[in-house]
Amino acid sequence: MDEKMKMKNAEKYKKQYFMPPEVCMDWAAKEYVEKPPVWCSVDLRDGNQALVVPMTLEQKLNFFQLLVDIGFKEIEVGFPAASETEYTFLRTLIEKNLIPDDVTIQVLTQAREHIIKKTFDAVKGAKNVIIHVYNSTSLAQREQVFRKSKEEILEIAVAGAKLLKELTEAEGADYRFEYSPESFTGTEPEYALEVCNAVLDIWQPTADRKAIINLPVTVQHSMPHVYAQQIEYMSKNMKHRENVLISLHPHNDRGCGVADTEMGLLAGADRVEGTLFGNGERTGNVDIITVAMNMFSQGVDPELDFSDMNKITEGYEAYTGMRVYERSPYSGQLVFAAFSGSHQDAIAKGMKWIDEKDPNHWTVPYLPIDPRDVGRSYDADVIRINSQSGKGGVGYILERNYGLDLPPKMREAMGYATKDASDVLNKELQPEEIFELFKEKFENVTTPYQVTEVHFRKNNGISAEVHSVCNGEQSVTFAQGNGSLNAVSNALKKAYGLDYSVVTYTEHALEKSSSSRAIAYVGIESKRDGMLYWGAGVDADIIHASIDALVTAINNSVNAK
Repeated sequence: MDEKMKMKNAEKYKKQYFMPPEVCMDWAAKEYVEKPPVWCSVDLRDGNQALVVPMTLEQKLNFFQLLVDIGFKEIEVGFPAASETEYTFLRTLIEKNLIPDDVTIQVLTQAREHIIKKTFDAVKGAKNVIIHVYNSTSLAQREQVFRKSKEEILEIAVAGAKLLKELTEAEGADYRFEYSPESFTGTEPEYALEVCNAVLDIWQPTADRKAIINLPVTVQHSMPHVYAQQIEYMSKNMKHRENVLISLHPHNDRGCGVADTEMGLLAGADRVEGTLFGNGERTGNVDIITVAMNMFSQGVDPELDFSDMNKITEGYEAYTGMRVYERSPYSGQLVFAAFSGSHQDAIAKGMKWIDEKDPNHWTVPYLPIDPRDVGRSYDADVIRINSQSGKGGVGYILERNYGLDLPPKMREAMGYATKDASDVLNKELQPEEIFELFKEKFENVTTPYQVTEVHFRKNNGISAEVHSVCNGEQSVTFAQGNGSLNAVSNALKKAYGLDYSVVTYTEHALEKSSSSRAIAYVGIESKRDGMLYWGAGVDADIIHASIDALVTAINNSVNAK
């Protein structure tokens, strides 16, 4: 590599995380997350504060309802002491009775007296509330931001915990408490444990009023397995553990938010704070949709409803002004799309197998879940056709959308025709465009040959009187055959000196009714070049349909010269 292109200064970085004092690898023996955690959406706080233009009051109210509809039972609504807009939003929810009885709102506050007191003013009248208090504990924050000792930082946490308890008791309320050692991942685990245990000793959580200890990945500093060990260490050594919910709050600085969450759950966590589509500070919070749908794909009900992903996506984009990336897992517009010919063929065969076998479990190749389970369709979302696509996808589109069951070799020919069209147009082809292309290439091609009239008689087989036109000249020809189509074929060969053989003939009904139309497919092999040429015909009379298909195949062979 050219020296001037080489990235420099790697030596100025070192790890900013701390391993627990003992090896904590029990989580690694677990295979998958077996049950859903308690979910807490932080879209309206962490997500909102990361927006270039924060949400309006109306947008927040609509977003809150969307979260309720999805099934969130805990929703962090903001930092009410931080600004008047946050305070107004919370008061609107409470005063207009917009919070369902089974939903708990969560509010965030720093461990500072005046902020805590204003937070308590903001939540008055709410039925179910979590007061979430935090202070930073990391080495970097202690040294650089606060310039305080471990003892002094611990005292901040303890003082905040005491005040929450005192104010709650004074009001006769039953608010639940949550504590976060902010920047946990940059904190020595032994020290984080000391701080959390001190807070819990004050709160004395009970079985019917559990405390939440949130261990955030405020900034990602490590690989996910390190975070899992930190969580396992905390879980194994935390006081009052049976009455504590360990909560995760991963950000995505290293692109590992989902992995941090899943491994953290294996390591003993009970709860997850995140956002829809991973919105949030810097690279965002963990995407709850991905974590929940990963569970779903393993047969675990996440107890959140993402069955109408399009509606959720549209709502999110309207309220936040953000855009859902096309390849965002489970939700992006292209995540189920298959353009590759081999992928399309495998999916089409997998779907046919599902239809035939009706199995109990989903196993279609290249589709980790059934797109219908999140409100997506096969026609619009799965088989997508461009110049990279093949016969399988094109055949699937024509069969699913228009009832055309093309013979295998004809599918191949249609696949090539579609590739060429997409390449020339330089665009993806929609199902209706593919159908129109099929009709253009393989239906009722009447140049140079056209059959205008046919009369049959049974006489030692079938004899046909075929009226045809070639370049404006009419002809009447008689011929025999072992069937109607064979007789017509022999007549055309006789009239025009054509040299081919019919190698494929299939037919099927298009509609299920007494007046149904049928489609016939004819493939001929030209003796001139040894190539296969195809035609299709549609008519209420299958004989007429087959003749039209034959004539189209002949014309395609002649026009290919």
